[in-house]
Amino acid sequence: MGNGTPVSGSTGATVNLPMARGVNRIPPSAKARRRGLHLAIDVPLLLAVIMLLVFGLLMLYSASWDYSLMILEEKPTFMFERQLLWLGIGIVVVVWLAWMDYRRWQKLALPAMAVIIVALVAVLLSNIVVNNAARSLLGGSVRPSEAAKVVLVIYLAVWLYARREQLHDVSFGLFPLSAILGVISGLIILQPDLSAAAMVFILGGLLFFLDGGDTRQIVVFLVVAFVVGAIVFQLHPTGRQRLAEYRASVSDLTQAADHLARSLEAIVRGGWVGVGIGRAETKLTGLPVPPTDSIFAVVVEETGILGAAGLIFLYTVLLWRGLDIARRAPDGLGKLIASGLSIWITLEALINMAVLLGLVPFAGNALPFISYGGSSMLSNMAAVGILMSINRQSALKSEAEERTFDAVVDLRRRNGRRRLSRTRRVPKVER
Repeated sequence: MGNGTPVSGSTGATVNLPMARGVNRIPPSAKARRRGLHLAIDVPLLLAVIMLLVFGLLMLYSASWDYSLMILEEKPTFMFERQLLWLGIGIVVVVWLAWMDYRRWQKLALPAMAVIIVALVAVLLSNIVVNNAARSLLGGSVRPSEAAKVVLVIYLAVWLYARREQLHDVSFGLFPLSAILGVISGLIILQPDLSAAAMVFILGGLLFFLDGGDTRQIVVFLVVAFVVGAIVFQLHPTGRQRLAEYRASVSDLTQAADHLARSLEAIVRGGWVGVGIGRAETKLTGLPVPPTDSIFAVVVEETGILGAAGLIFLYTVLLWRGLDIARRAPDGLGKLIASGLSIWITLEALINMAVLLGLVPFAGNALPFISYGGSSMLSNMAAVGILMSINRQSALKSEAEERTFDAVVDLRRRNGRRRLSRTRRVPKVER
């Protein structure tokens, strides 16, 4: 009777009733699988990020030692060691955000946006000029415009998700959205950082579209954004110079700006298989900022077109997994955040590579996970952590649904009757 449940009779005697079949009987393999679901790691995404980080450290070490020594007047490994430090902090950020329920951002989005606005204003007031632009705080170590992109995706996702039933109304959709983007991009343009400001509008329009914004409002938004962007580029000295250089390079490649000319030289020297890691020459002979904006040119020169294709493949995997996480997200908020973050990282990479090929005007975007920079690294790692959080919540939801389904099935026999045993009479006990 060891398999039964003790029951007291009216006389005080105790008997054992058989347990209901299937109750509290979970196979060990299922228990292990469910324990794994609590981690819910998207393996392809994790592998792609790890490979990007390892490859990025290798290329940064190659591209930065001369720059650290000659330009920064530091030891050759200065930038590499700083990047390792930021990577260590980034890993902590990934773990923390992956474990935190992404739905908590519904309460944190507004304070985070307020902090970003204060930081952008502080950049203008501090006026720390690095490379002819005031974009940083704390001696040039922190660039709020990078964090602004991640926070903007989260804030707009929360804002749009809360107003998804009212987006067809211009007063609740297009006008407030334009005001939000205008404030953030305006503060960034004043630094100036035209590429980051353009990315703000791209992300805003993208999320508005993904949340089902009215088609007419989307068309109006695109037209207005294009017109305003063209005016800003024409009136702003930096934007006007970049447009002029781009038009000159399109009409005659020999008239390309020095930055583009040296980048194309590096790419041509690399050929199909590259000259070998650490053997690039253009990084030593005038390629501007090889550890940051121009690191893709160093990648192609040292690893060739095949190495560049592998890098593009890793970004494609990241986009694929991010969009798949968005597809399986438990709610619309998760879909918006996952879509926005994965597309943002891919766009940053695409623009950086397109600039060095002369396909678009110079933008100054960092190559995600590859370029030197603590702000860029932490922003990218934060995005990965939030993607993993959404994936984890999706797995937990699927686990709960599976458990409910299994419980219903276990209560029924094959013929449709319940699997509980019939009630047995309690034997009488002699007094």
